[in-house]
Amino acid sequence: MIRAQAALETRMLLRNGEQVLLTVVIPTLLLVLFSTVDIIDTGGGRRVDYLAPGILALAVLSTAFTGQAIATGFERRYGVLKRLAVSPLPRWGLMAAKTCSVLVVEVLQVALLTAVALALGWTPHGDPLTVALLLVLGTAAFSGLGLLMAGTLRAEATLAAANLVFILLLVGGGVIVPLEKFPGAVQGVLQLLPIAALSDGLREVLRHGAGVPWGELGVLACWSVAGLAAAARFFKWE
Repeated sequence: MIRAQAALETRMLLRNGEQVLLTVVIPTLLLVLFSTVDIIDTGGGRRVDYLAPGILALAVLSTAFTGQAIATGFERRYGVLKRLAVSPLPRWGLMAAKTCSVLVVEVLQVALLTAVALALGWTPHGDPLTVALLLVLGTAAFSGLGLLMAGTLRAEATLAAANLVFILLLVGGGVIVPLEKFPGAVQGVLQLLPIAALSDGLREVLRHGAGVPWGELGVLACWSVAGLAAAARFFKWE
């Protein structure tokens, strides 16, 4: 049941033009723009080496959180989830299927963004398995939060809140603007955000060739457990 639902969710996601714009076009344009134009100070070195890991984190945010929250919120409003509620598919099964579909789309995103970044001169380092672990934990964290929002708020409120959170995390999550640019008192709080943990963890591995970033993995694991548990507990079918 989960496999069939995941396949359906993936087809629906890829057919949605607005979702493709949010999950593929915007991250790619941001990567190209900020890598080729001297707009921000990335602390030395080639800009693409700093930006590419952050844009990969942004791609996870846009797919697992923003896009999924909005799509699920309107499915709930139009009664799609109400019909699924009377099927044998359990609530946790729906969440698992949606998360699996997000992972499929993210594989395509990572492949595209990596190809663009390499064309811009990116030279990644580090262990691919560590990168994959960071991306999976980031996906779980954002997926749980997105489903929690979609399953508790009205569709219009979810649309507004998800886009607002996307913009705020884009600006203050270390994706493009280094966290060091923020006041010291604020940095400690921002570092606990899942987007900051994901972007910093990816940057440590891919830019500096570091080992396993246990601190960032711990932050993502906490957000994953909390988000998915809250979504499983409070998600409403209608």
